Amino acid sequence: MTKVCQYYFAPHSPWSYLGHERFVAMARRHGAQIDLRPLDLGKVFGQSGGLPLAKRAPQRQAYRLTELARWAAFLDLPLNVQPKFFPVSPDLAARLIIATRLALGVDTALQLSGAIMRGLWAEEKNIGDEETLAQIANGLGLEGRMLLKSVDTASVQAEYDRNTDDASAASVFGAPWYVYQGESFWGQDRLDFLERALAK
Repeated sequence: MTKVCQYYFAPHSPWSYLGHERFVAMARRHGAQIDLRPLDLGKVFGQSGGLPLAKRAPQRQAYRLTELARWAAFLDLPLNVQPKFFPVSPDLAARLIIATRLALGVDTALQLSGAIMRGLWAEEKNIGDEETLAQIANGLGLEGRMLLKSVDTASVQAEYDRNTDDASAASVFGAPWYVYQGESFWGQDRLDFLERALAK
């Protein structure tokens, strides 16, 4: 039986960034296909009772910074806990990832996803800017401007909306979120549990 893991994530989520490469490597180790589903995290928050960062209590915001620094050090990943271009709208980046998947397949879209998140959280890049996204894609040997031409097409927007609707239907309330054989795993700090499930 083919192993398939649904991967809900938001390209502006630092937790998605911290878990992305580990998750992709894990799925490959276990022969699992990744069902890549960028979603509108703002809508998911609105439907699930979550609060955007700016509206959270000060102590929650402060602890988030502590945890981000702690995890980045533990994983030995570069991360600026307060990057220059954050908060930022993730919609254009998410639609570019979807357009890339439709045109070039999941593996290329996963590679682009990692580069976009690394751009925001480690390289001080504005992932809400079209030219910046084109440069990130070009850096992977892709035709960034060509891919960006399709981000506003009905098929790309429909998939973005469907991902968000499916996430809400699956009781997703954060990112990253992984679903394997009907079981949900929230957050990059649950990857050990997901690996145990994939290994069964």
